[in-house]
Amino acid sequence: MRKARKLLALPLALAMGLSLLAGCNNSGTDTSGDPANSGQGNANETTPLVVAIEQGLEGRFSPFFYLAAADEEVVMMSQLFLLTVDRAGEPVLNAIEGETREYNGTDYTYYGPADIAVTENEDGSVYYDVTMRDDIYFSDGENATIDDVIFGMYVYLDPTYDGNATLFSRPIQGVEEYRSGITPLYQLIANAGRDNTDFTNWTQEQQTQFWSEVDAVIEPWTQEIVDYVINNGLVPEGASVAEAAAAWNFPDLAQDATLTDFFNAILAAYPTFVEAVQTESAGSNFFSLMESYEDQWSLGVETGESAPNISGIQKTGEYSMRVVTTEVDATMIYQLSLPIAPLHYYGDEALYDYENNMFGFEKGDLSIIREKTTDPMGAGPYVFDSYANGQVVFTAYEDYYLGAPKIKNFIYQETSEADMVTGLQSGTLDIADPSYSNQVADQVAQINGSEELDGSVITTRLYDYLGYGYIGINPERVRVGDDSASDASRNLRKALATIISVYRDEGINSYYEETASVINYPISSTSWAAPVTTDDGYQVAYSVDVDGNPIYTAEMSAQERYEAAQQAALGYLEAAGFTVEGGVVTAAPEGAKLNYQVNIGGGGNGDHPTFMILTNAANALQEIGITLNINDIANASELYSTYQTGAAELWCAAWQATPDPDMYQLYHTNGTTNYYRISDPELDALIEDGRTNTNQTYRKEIYKTAMEIIMDWAVEIPVYQRSEAYLIASQVVDVSTLPTDLTPYWGPLAEIHTLSLVTQ
Repeated sequence: MRKARKLLALPLALAMGLSLLAGCNNSGTDTSGDPANSGQGNANETTPLVVAIEQGLEGRFSPFFYLAAADEEVVMMSQLFLLTVDRAGEPVLNAIEGETREYNGTDYTYYGPADIAVTENEDGSVYYDVTMRDDIYFSDGENATIDDVIFGMYVYLDPTYDGNATLFSRPIQGVEEYRSGITPLYQLIANAGRDNTDFTNWTQEQQTQFWSEVDAVIEPWTQEIVDYVINNGLVPEGASVAEAAAAWNFPDLAQDATLTDFFNAILAAYPTFVEAVQTESAGSNFFSLMESYEDQWSLGVETGESAPNISGIQKTGEYSMRVVTTEVDATMIYQLSLPIAPLHYYGDEALYDYENNMFGFEKGDLSIIREKTTDPMGAGPYVFDSYANGQVVFTAYEDYYLGAPKIKNFIYQETSEADMVTGLQSGTLDIADPSYSNQVADQVAQINGSEELDGSVITTRLYDYLGYGYIGINPERVRVGDDSASDASRNLRKALATIISVYRDEGINSYYEETASVINYPISSTSWAAPVTTDDGYQVAYSVDVDGNPIYTAEMSAQERYEAAQQAALGYLEAAGFTVEGGVVTAAPEGAKLNYQVNIGGGGNGDHPTFMILTNAANALQEIGITLNINDIANASELYSTYQTGAAELWCAAWQATPDPDMYQLYHTNGTTNYYRISDPELDALIEDGRTNTNQTYRKEIYKTAMEIIMDWAVEIPVYQRSEAYLIASQVVDVSTLPTDLTPYWGPLAEIHTLSLVTQ
């Protein structure tokens, strides 16, 4: 659960968008000739559209320095970004004239601020040639040019930059040379330690002041971690510091541990002070909490030589540039979702001279950019007016490049999860996106006065959640002998997976009804790389026997399928070395067992989409001589710990997806979240090949082959793709103007400029 609020590099997160606003700034509709865009009706002129935003607004609305997810939505509304993505999260490279793509049987045309041409060179380098539209204007009337983008890139790549973006980690030519030789003062003092006696780069007085300010923020910074694990249900309300620390993967604190004890445990786990607090943060930059951070500690200190510019950022015209990377990086295209942020507002025009290596601010000093953190300006569809008492107020930007928004006033209203549906019912909200469940569906149906999710009060739009549920199997604990990769070990795991898989349809239909579907590959169906039934070689998960023959036929009843799965499982177990007599397993080979345990976070009362699946599978396995114990863990942090540490034999969890299907973290031998503990040279090679190639068709084939290897290891059982929902006030919002085919990348505000209120 570490760094839970920093899951994505900032440009990648912006390319994805967030919840309601996903796809904003990227239009799939040409409304230039739409008579509804004439402003007829008074509602659009006088009535604000009120949209729920999750609690947690911090007022950091800068495209460079926001942290909270709620703040990002504000940034997205007021800013414009270089890259356009479609409903599948795929980059649109010809966005100026528009690019038409099919989704769910319908053609949509996507427009955006820029075209991007990608050229892979024989020496391994890659050119990203960017051409901007020339008709984009900021809300103060200034024309946006490529200088604004270059300025923003240099902010992200400054050696003292400490925001969410990790653009510096991409293989951009010349980045390391530019960032070397300058170090933020806080890093130098912190890593030198309290007992430092070398005052070459700072004074003794500064050092004393620094550590005094450090001591003042230790407790609030550590308390933020404690609050995070409590607020996310990882420990109960009122949990001790030690209990919270255990949920944060620091289990060895004494029961009476203080916040300072927790902090010291974090420091002890890392080689440097800076690495410790940067890695373990629950959201806040430790040093930014210090009183003199912006004035003093964030400034760069020259410690060596550095290049005057980044050779891989090349201005080629007033509205064009080339970005050069030294190698192919499949995720680099998403990093080009750069803000088109006004240099003249966030920076200093007097300090910008591209030819003379001046980029809008003094290198190593981002103070002038930080000054505008709470007061954003950009070229987005709405202009920021104010933020107070949980409300962010906007006015439509009349010169928005895709056309003035119909709805002239817009409000983000900070709202708790529990109040979203009732807010729509009472009329205080017009659009909300609560976490979807059968309980929410029943509440909506009751408000509508029918069994329908679309009614006179609330209109519901479902979309696939950006992630999927799965059951993991630890090959180091579920194996024959001591070789996790052997055929015998794989056959043991396939026996369990075959029985569990056959009950997925019944279990998921019972828990989610029509709002979730069973998946057959370890990937979210929201991904462009997800196999579909029409693909060559598509196969239902664990549906062949030990000889590779299909287990099921289309004519089989459910009961016949269950019986066929048992017979197939016996075949796998016998091949794994188990003794099978009369259709029952009587003995296990060395290293294997006749009983295994699966951990599930059902709150201690079975409230989990996979609980019924496991219950039915356990009964079926018992009939053939294998015991599957279901361990329903009430405390989610304990569940996480069991599979993160490798203690679990089987477990139930969910992965969160990203637009790019890179598998490195989850399945590569060196992946940071390879909880399966598999090490397969062929799989590693495929994953490495997939992330160093930009041909999508080729990558899809690569990842399908990789997924087949993962399934052959039988370490993951794909279970379900669930839905989330957008709820819209039927009597307020003209639902006919909502975008169709909503996705995690294309929400109800994706075409905000064409959205209309109900007019009389």
